Amino acid sequence: QVQLVESGGGSVQAGGSLRLSCTASGFTFSSYCMAWFRQAPGKEREAVADFDSTTRTTYADSAKGRFTISKDNAKNTLYLQMNNLKPEDTAMYYCATDLRIWCVPLGSDDYYYWGQGTQVTVSS
Repeated sequence: QVQLVESGGGSVQAGGSLRLSCTASGFTFSSYCMAWFRQAPGKEREAVADFDSTTRTTYADSAKGRFTISKDNAKNTLYLQMNNLKPEDTAMYYCATDLRIWCVPLGSDDYYYWGQGTQVTVSS
């Protein structure tokens, strides 16, 4: 069965960096779109970045220039390198897939499989 397990969250000060990981199992990781989402308390879940099977990547405006999504197909792992973190980046971060080759438009959260999330807290 499909499993997604996030790790790497933590507490950092503004301007700091974190690298999130999402280890996948139960499917051919390299063949499908993968995405990162986040949800802050009291706010709707929002897409952060995605990475399709052709290596095309897409970023939310809030992530451009600061976050980098990448994959290691040999390790079945999706990454999100986050630099210059801001307090508004504080949220639970989730990885997701729907076993589609192409990613849906970044604003959509139409994904079936989700990890349990990893908490990122950025203090000012």
